[in-house]
Amino acid sequence: MLTDKHIILGVTGGIAAYKAAYLTRLFVKKGAHVKIIMTPLAKEFITPLTLATLSKNPILVDFFNPENGDWNSHVDLGLWADAMVIAPATANTMGKMAHGIADNLLLTTFLSARCPVFLAPAMDLDMYQHPATIKNMEILKSFGNYLIEPEVGELASGLVGKGRMAEPETIVDTLEKYFNSTHDFAGKQLMITAGPTHEMIDPVRFIGNYSSGKMGYALAEELAERGAKVTLISGAVAIKPIHKNIQLIPVKSAQQMLEACQLNFENQDAGIMVAAVADYTPKDVSSQKIKKKDEVLFLELKQTADIAATLGKQKKLNQLLIGFALETSNEIENAKEKLEKKNFDFIVLNSMNDEGSGFQSDDNKITIITRKQEIKTFDLKPKKLVAKDIADEIILAFKNLK
Repeated sequence: MLTDKHIILGVTGGIAAYKAAYLTRLFVKKGAHVKIIMTPLAKEFITPLTLATLSKNPILVDFFNPENGDWNSHVDLGLWADAMVIAPATANTMGKMAHGIADNLLLTTFLSARCPVFLAPAMDLDMYQHPATIKNMEILKSFGNYLIEPEVGELASGLVGKGRMAEPETIVDTLEKYFNSTHDFAGKQLMITAGPTHEMIDPVRFIGNYSSGKMGYALAEELAERGAKVTLISGAVAIKPIHKNIQLIPVKSAQQMLEACQLNFENQDAGIMVAAVADYTPKDVSSQKIKKKDEVLFLELKQTADIAATLGKQKKLNQLLIGFALETSNEIENAKEKLEKKNFDFIVLNSMNDEGSGFQSDDNKITIITRKQEIKTFDLKPKKLVAKDIADEIILAFKNLK
């Protein structure tokens, strides 16, 4: 799975830096293209010449190369990479990464990288167990980075405990498993709705809600990254999809979203209904801006079509339909009712009572309820990580179709 993958290997200043030579050799033998960025202190533990010979690429340390006058662009490096591995990852480097400090080429490249980042910590026992180190690793994991756990054994200090950098074979195996999992949606076509709908009152006013689209877009990116071809039907939001496998269909109203869903759902393997669709829309829309005249303005509203229920009736035996529910009371009961009524394969429940989650937030706390009435609860975490949990549940649901 590493053939022709672009891997940035970051080497920091720790005794485990000597393992970078063997790690580089393994990556190259697997067919990967490896570029190595060393921190200045890392050169005290292993020579750039050794790593340059093994990687077949110049070693990058500084922003500017005085020998040929070239700049080493952290932005270009971040765009080039399919994965970034920092091994060893010292306590110092992880502390800087966790707090956005960018005082060398490796750290600026980390902040520019759009690819997954894997960290292989290596340090002495007490450093690894220090509350500051533990907190920094928690922060880095919350950003969506992957930590490859260190091993237990004899350390450079002579102490025995956890802190030895994972062996190069373990690191390579971790990346192979990651890239293998990123193809688990290969060949699947998935439709996602996201964001709010705007129901026009007049040319300048509408009925809407606070949905930012962040959850739907995070899920679209996760599924596309794992090989799916994604059709994203989105209301008006301030974000845009990045992945090339995402086709964006912008809509405004609930009626437009319904029409787009009906047009596309038939050819999809699954529909994932994340959007916050208005339940009511004005019965009559004024063609001119409504002037402020009377003390009270009455709007007559009519129900919008239930998009999820409509698709639930159209769903074929080989299709999945996944719903989302935002509740403020009787959360589980209401979600179960929607699960049955709308013919979902599972439903993702959000509660407005969970602090730190919901509309506009970068985090979310979900509960998944399956057709078998299984209830799976998850901790509060960034929506990027929530998307991974939902994607994993979709894979399980596809397996249950067979």
